Amino acid sequence: MSQTDNNRHRWCVIMCGGVGSRFWPYSRVDRPKQFIDFLGTGRSLVQMTYDRLTPMVDPSHIVVVTNARYADTIREQLPDVPAGNILLEPARRSTAPCIAWAAWHIAAADPEASIIVTPADHLVTREREFEKAVLDGFDFVGRNDVLLTMAVTPTRPETAYGYIQIGKPLGENFYKVKTFTQKPKKEMAEVFVSTGEFFWNSGIFLWKASAIIDALAAYAPEVNTPFADNRDVFGTAAEAGCIARIFPACPAISIDNVVEKATNACVETVAYGWNDLETWSSLYDISPKTRDGNVTQNCQVLSYNSSGNIFCISGDKLVAVDGLNDYIIADAGDVLLICPKIHEQDIRHIVNDAKVAYGDKFQ
Repeated sequence: MSQTDNNRHRWCVIMCGGVGSRFWPYSRVDRPKQFIDFLGTGRSLVQMTYDRLTPMVDPSHIVVVTNARYADTIREQLPDVPAGNILLEPARRSTAPCIAWAAWHIAAADPEASIIVTPADHLVTREREFEKAVLDGFDFVGRNDVLLTMAVTPTRPETAYGYIQIGKPLGENFYKVKTFTQKPKKEMAEVFVSTGEFFWNSGIFLWKASAIIDALAAYAPEVNTPFADNRDVFGTAAEAGCIARIFPACPAISIDNVVEKATNACVETVAYGWNDLETWSSLYDISPKTRDGNVTQNCQVLSYNSSGNIFCISGDKLVAVDGLNDYIIADAGDVLLICPKIHEQDIRHIVNDAKVAYGDKFQ
């Protein structure tokens, strides 16, 4: 197959249906974090994701899978994505059903398709290196019937990420997977990083449409079967109605559960500067700091004897603090969050408590 043919069969799936509750109160059900310009660039996270993929994938081959409630926002923020490429989930069912639908949808249009699957809300800081890694990955999956994960060289013993241990080399930067480990304890993460054999699981995948459909059929038939039984509707006017019927009944299974069982799981090790922006602390880590080590996200702050804080304040409000260290201060107008960074994993519980106490008012 020529390089031109390879280019013609490149596709991208952007998963864009999450709520991002760890970034509450800025990330809300009606406008989650992927639609927010957190970095002050004038582009939201999903727009930045789209921008870095279009040099490698034609916009007509970019598919966005999102919740039905975000249809208008996607059309507003990504106007060049064809209407038929915006797949609106009628219910939230984790990543395996999302990817299954996208794979069957793409395979109906292009049975030879190779696909990169990426979350909408990750940050990449060295885009030329990212582009090279993606092109190398497309070439690898085009020649091999594998499920490929981009695995990031770790820079610290992070306990919030999954790790992949590399096995047999398959070429420069490509390896068979030896083991997967989900979110290890700090002591284990330190061992992983020291060995040089373990890499962060980025959650960015490449594979042929046919390869992931085969894997779903083998390792998650309860997800794949409803799509396989209705294969003739994809790419037709009947697709939306079929999805409305079968999708809510799909079990909520992560695609990681499929990849981790597969015998053809491989990794491409990369070091292009990656952050999954899961938490306020991850935003703090990649943001410019003031002289006293604070992060001020598009807001005005007078800081005294305070460091290690992240301030994210809406409107023209001036924030003055004295003696505050390592806190999250996020003011979204109707909600003010003040939380130690060390306790940020409790934000999800706060969101749940707010729902119990006040219904959907602050969701």
